[in-house]
Amino acid sequence: MNADPAVQRKLLDLAELDSETARLAHRSRNLPEDAEIAELQKAASAERDESVRVSILVEDLDRDIAKLEKEVEQTRFREEKDRALLQAGTVGSKQLSELEHELRSLERRQSALEDSELELMERREAVELEQQRAEATVNATNDKIDAALGRRAEALEDIEAARGRIERDRGALLGQLPADLVAEYERRRSASGVGAGLLRARRCGACRIELDRGFLDRVTRALADVVVNCDECGAILVRTNESGLAQAKPAE
Repeated sequence: MNADPAVQRKLLDLAELDSETARLAHRSRNLPEDAEIAELQKAASAERDESVRVSILVEDLDRDIAKLEKEVEQTRFREEKDRALLQAGTVGSKQLSELEHELRSLERRQSALEDSELELMERREAVELEQQRAEATVNATNDKIDAALGRRAEALEDIEAARGRIERDRGALLGQLPADLVAEYERRRSASGVGAGLLRARRCGACRIELDRGFLDRVTRALADVVVNCDECGAILVRTNESGLAQAKPAE
């Protein structure tokens, strides 16, 4: 295949655009925000579990307190009933003794229940503070996730904008290249990942490998408009003044 050396040099611009596209694809797959979001979501999951655990504990304490309050109320009601009987003076001496004994038992029972209720209420107050801290931690982590998602969206937007620019530049460049040269470039790019590279200081700009001297001698003897390929990676080798070769000129 033959192509004007100036046209071949445009392949370097095309290869750079394709390399930039590959870099953008790699960047989009490896955004630091993705790792940050994953870690934050993991932390948020554990924090939500802790918040749920503490909330359940508060509910259990509320249920226990309500149960004790009911028992205190029942005990108080029984005590008031017994006192009313005593004050009425209508009971016999045996029943009076029994009532006095029951009242003392009720007083002790009510005191014990009130102590237990107070203990539970103090515990609930401490657990409620723990619940508030857990909820605040979850909210703070969610805020961090939202912020990271925002930065990720901005990064992806920048990447898409760069892709759009590259696609426009690539389309314009393809319009300046012959179809057969583009097809060869695409075939080489599909095979090795890079379609063309600058030959400089005995190295292929596509694979970065130093080329065999015998191969370079053959490249030197090839006419300037002959399209040559790297014998290592197969990419089109673009020769310029930077290649350090005495290129043979194409026939007039």
